[in-house]
Amino acid sequence: MVFASQTRSSADLVRTITELKRQRNAVILAHYYQEDAIQDIADFIGDSLELARKAAATSADVIVFCGVHFMAETAKILNPAKRVLLPDLEAGCSLADACPADAFASFRAEHPEHIVVSYINCSAAVKAQSDLICTSSNAVDLVRQLPEDRPILFAPDQNLGRWVQAQSGRELTLWPGSCQVHVAFSEQALLQLKLEQPRAEVLAHPECQQHLLDLADFIGSTSGLLRRAEASTAQSFIVLTEPGILHQMRLKVPNKEFFEVPGADGCSCNACPYMRLNTLEKLWQCLERMEPEINMDEELRLKALAPIERMLAMSR
Repeated sequence: MVFASQTRSSADLVRTITELKRQRNAVILAHYYQEDAIQDIADFIGDSLELARKAAATSADVIVFCGVHFMAETAKILNPAKRVLLPDLEAGCSLADACPADAFASFRAEHPEHIVVSYINCSAAVKAQSDLICTSSNAVDLVRQLPEDRPILFAPDQNLGRWVQAQSGRELTLWPGSCQVHVAFSEQALLQLKLEQPRAEVLAHPECQQHLLDLADFIGSTSGLLRRAEASTAQSFIVLTEPGILHQMRLKVPNKEFFEVPGADGCSCNACPYMRLNTLEKLWQCLERMEPEINMDEELRLKALAPIERMLAMSR
C-alpha cells in the first residue's frame, strides 16, 4: 500500500490512530518537544525521565515513541519483549550524534579512574559504556550521591555538565558536546524581550549556554519549567528551551502569557528539527505498518540497561 499519495484530515488521522492503537494494544509516548497535534493524541507526555519511567512500567504490547531515536532506543532497552516503533527513523539528536561510541571509548580510556555519568541524550552504545545514566531532572541529585573520593566524567552535554557541577559542588570532567537547539538562542533577543516584558520571569533549560543561564530567574528540566510556570505568581514567562513545551504551558495555565526566544540569526529557529520530523501522518503510517521498529543486539541492550536501571533505582 502506498501512503505518500494519500492526504487525510487531522481529525480523520486522529480517529484512525485511536482505532489502530486499540487494535494493536499500543501506547503512544510523546516528548514535550513534539508538535501540538501529537502531544494531544499521546497517552503520556513527559520529559526524558518521566518517559523512561513510563516505558519501564507499561503493560502495552507496542510502544510508539514520538520523540527522537535515543528515546525509542531507551524504551527498547527497558522492554526487550515489546515492539517499539518510531514514526521517523531520521529523528535523531545532534547531541547524541556528536558523541560517537568509538571516540567516547577513547575519551574514557584517558580517564580510567572516573565514574562515567552519561546524560540520557546519547546512543545505546554510549550508554553501554557508562556507569550511570541521568536526565536533566535528576542529574544534580544523582551526582551528589556518588562517592566523593571518585572523579566523575560527564557526557555528552557540556552546558548541562557545567550547571550540574555548579549545583552539586562536584568537579566534573566534561565531554565537549552541546545541543544545537539550546545553543541557538540569541542573547540580544532575550535582552530585548526582557526590556519589552519587564515583569516576565525567564525560564531556562540547563542545556543553554552559561551567559543565558546568568539571565534566567529559574533553571530546570523541561518538566521542571512546566511546574514552575504553574506554581509561580508571575503572569508572563520568557522560555529558553524548545518551544514545544509552550503548548503544555498554555494548556496548564491558559491565563498566563509565554514568549519564546528567537535564534541567534534572528529567525525563530529554536524548534528541534529532529523532534519535528514526527507528524500525525507518520504516526498513522507507523501504526498501520508496524514499522519503523527499533531492534537491538541483546549484548548491547544488557550493557546499556544496567546504568539506566541504576538511574531509576537512585532517582527519588
